[in-house]
Amino acid sequence: MIYLTLTSQTKRISMKMVFMLFILLFIAACSTNESGEAMPEEGLPTEQIITLNEAQMKSAAIQLGKLEQKDISSIILVNGKIEVPPQNMVSVSMPLGGYLKFTQLLPGMHVAKGQVIAGMEDLQYIQLQQEYLTAKSKLQYTETEFNRQKELNQSKASSDKIFQQSQMEYETLKITLSALAEKLKLININPVSLTEANLSKAVNIYSPIDGFVSKVNVNIGKYVNPSDILFELVNPSDIHLNLKIFEKDLEKLYIGQKLMAYTNNKPTDKHSCEIILISKDISNERTAEVHCHFEDYDKTLLPGMYMNAEIHILSKKALVIADEAIVSFEGKEYVFVAKTKNTFEMTEVKKGISEANYSEITASEPSADLNGSIVTKGAYSLLMQLKNKSEE
Repeated sequence: MIYLTLTSQTKRISMKMVFMLFILLFIAACSTNESGEAMPEEGLPTEQIITLNEAQMKSAAIQLGKLEQKDISSIILVNGKIEVPPQNMVSVSMPLGGYLKFTQLLPGMHVAKGQVIAGMEDLQYIQLQQEYLTAKSKLQYTETEFNRQKELNQSKASSDKIFQQSQMEYETLKITLSALAEKLKLININPVSLTEANLSKAVNIYSPIDGFVSKVNVNIGKYVNPSDILFELVNPSDIHLNLKIFEKDLEKLYIGQKLMAYTNNKPTDKHSCEIILISKDISNERTAEVHCHFEDYDKTLLPGMYMNAEIHILSKKALVIADEAIVSFEGKEYVFVAKTKNTFEMTEVKKGISEANYSEITASEPSADLNGSIVTKGAYSLLMQLKNKSEE
């Protein structure tokens, strides 16, 4: 009786183990595909190889290419502003003040060096000319008297005191006349050609540079003081680009380095520049100023305009492929390597430096071979067909 009870328990245990084994086998079968391989994660293609028929090849417009060895460099994208050095900016004022009689200047207008840009008038101009001519006339008399006293003193016909007094008056008038002449030059009156016949209450202001008008701060009839700025002129011959470079990138730059700059409005219109100065001062934003010279200055570029720039900082030989050959999927990069005429294998790669629509690539797996033909056009079509095939 005891023997029969043990046998029944053993049978029940055996049946339970068989049932559990069956469940485990069923679960394992559900988690594998027909070939016995583990199912991929959701969203990833189930296969890495795809074969196209002739119609599909024609529709995908497949083109093949191979890795090329090229000089390639990384690029820093920065921005900055067009500026003019202080020596190329001129503030025009009237040293003696006066009333603005005329001007035709407008911001943006071009001016030539020596061109009359404004006219001023004031009674003090007449007074200054009068003082100069009077001093000039007195100097002629004093010079004659000085020479006469000099001769008399040499013959002991006059005292040394009288001679010295005459000499002092002569020297003083020469100084006075020279000072008045310099004042006349400040208001653009030539003292050499000044006579009592051409006295004038009006004087002209001439442009000191070739350039264009930046600002006009006065209007006709307004009285200006000697310290007032009438106009601001800019000479664009030495216009340059001031870029803001982050501290971490400064060591990659050097004097004479080339770069390409462009505006937001015309991103395809590139302007070649060269680095001429790298500032040693780091701002609170951890940036430094880098000044660049335009190799071919475009007159449409004006001071104050913002620009972007591409700086090539590293050049090296690398194996590259056209960017169109590289497809992105689930955060990874792939290329399709041709195995036969119509068969292609999706191979994961690592993307490196990119430049001019080419990118450096290396295989993610040591066993992957990228020496064969690679799909350079139609890669995304292959990816879509591979995804569709995995979803069937």
